[in-house]
Amino acid sequence: MSEWTPVGTREQVDPDTPLAVTVGEQAIGVYDVEGELHAIEDICPHAHAHLTQGFTDGCEIECPLHNAVFDVRSGKHLRGEPCRDVITFPVRVVAGRIEVQAVPRG
Repeated sequence: MSEWTPVGTREQVDPDTPLAVTVGEQAIGVYDVEGELHAIEDICPHAHAHLTQGFTDGCEIECPLHNAVFDVRSGKHLRGEPCRDVITFPVRVVAGRIEVQAVPRG
């Protein structure tokens, strides 16, 4: 299992402002959904775009380049341009610091 990597502070993320980070070579977006943090790969599988620059609405993120929409809680592709689901990552908060594991869930 991969080590937990500190990537920022809890106050850097709110429902309207995801946090874009890089762990090793993996781009990851951290999202706040109803007070709970979720981490997914930050690059859209349909086109090379950072999902954290997209449009958030509750648990959904829409790619800024097209209309692919993903659930940040599960990584599931919900609608829009056909593409695969995005990878999710374990995320936790320890003493106000956000930590992620770059090894995907699943």
